[in-house]
Amino acid sequence: MSKSHKGLNTICTHTGEIKDEQFQGAVSPIYLSSSYAFMDVDVKRYPRYFNTPNQEGLSKKIAALEKTEAGMIFGSGMAAVSTALLAFLRSGDHVVLQETLYGGTYNLVVEEFEKYGITYSFTEDLSEAAFAKAITPQTKVIYIETPSNPLMKVTDMKMVATLAKKHGIVTMIDNTFASPVNQNPADFGIDIILHSATKYMGGHSDICAGAIAASQEHMDRIWNLAKNLGGSLSDLTVWMLERSMKTMALRVKAQNRNAKKIAKWLDKKDEISRVYYPGLKSHPDYKLAKEQMSGFGGMMSFELVSHIDAEDFQKALQLIKPSMSLAGVESTMLCPAQTSHSLLGEEERAKQGIADGLIRFSVGIEEKADLMEDIDQALKAVLKKTVLVAD
Repeated sequence: MSKSHKGLNTICTHTGEIKDEQFQGAVSPIYLSSSYAFMDVDVKRYPRYFNTPNQEGLSKKIAALEKTEAGMIFGSGMAAVSTALLAFLRSGDHVVLQETLYGGTYNLVVEEFEKYGITYSFTEDLSEAAFAKAITPQTKVIYIETPSNPLMKVTDMKMVATLAKKHGIVTMIDNTFASPVNQNPADFGIDIILHSATKYMGGHSDICAGAIAASQEHMDRIWNLAKNLGGSLSDLTVWMLERSMKTMALRVKAQNRNAKKIAKWLDKKDEISRVYYPGLKSHPDYKLAKEQMSGFGGMMSFELVSHIDAEDFQKALQLIKPSMSLAGVESTMLCPAQTSHSLLGEEERAKQGIADGLIRFSVGIEEKADLMEDIDQALKAVLKKTVLVAD
């Protein structure tokens, strides 16, 4: 192709693929060696240096999808998050984090940063004034997540990037919930883009991985620490992830369509007290989401009316799986208070608006009519049980 900027599905399918010179196979070969030649070579390769053939190829695909100069693949999303943050923070530095974050990131900050002499502040809300207020002369990083887990709050990326550049601060974003299909933070000036590649990049609930996309300058700094921390990914998993990402745009767009339809449907149901989905016009951040997202994603949360028990409801589901993770081709639900945000503690969850009965819904690629039918039958089963118990 002569076109310099290839289309999304073309990038997913072809960018970073390794040509099989020996047998002309249609897919990238797997290089499982943990030991490579060091004499008369341009690159000294070693798995922990993030530069095996499969690691390099997949990193190019990630960079192309996020429109950055460089990419890196890690053993988990938290390996990517912790390495990126620690690469730009040292003793005496300060980091500003938005008020609502993934529970693992929150736990990393509040449990570990004090040991390194790193101070931190969480914003009071997602306004420009709140971010500006939290900045100190020692602030080196602003860290955001949008849409946020699990309440789907949307942060103004351009506002954060502009504010940070004014103060010479590096910006980082967890882009997992949106995926590169729905949102490219680099377009809005964000410096470092992070993913739990376990989620939409993997997409089949069988891979654990993390990813970073950034400029080459920022990536060099991250790599200098990453090679010492050792959070690399096995080449077999790298190959599986590269294979999975070939269909990422197709999967995510199907999940977008399902989620938008189901969110509107749930929003009208008497058994549901509230739905959190940025694609709903009733969502407080709908206008902003529309401005910075090309699709609203496959993630939502909702609260049942008070007399319906969230755990009983999930046990009554027959098609949708009550399951810990998200973004697979299969639809899953969970209670964040019991899983992703259990480490926050009851007081902090209440502060963030995460009710014990909140259900996070990762919408898959099944037929939306089948998903709706499953939700309906589960609601009826729980209501019937509630009536029997009352009698």
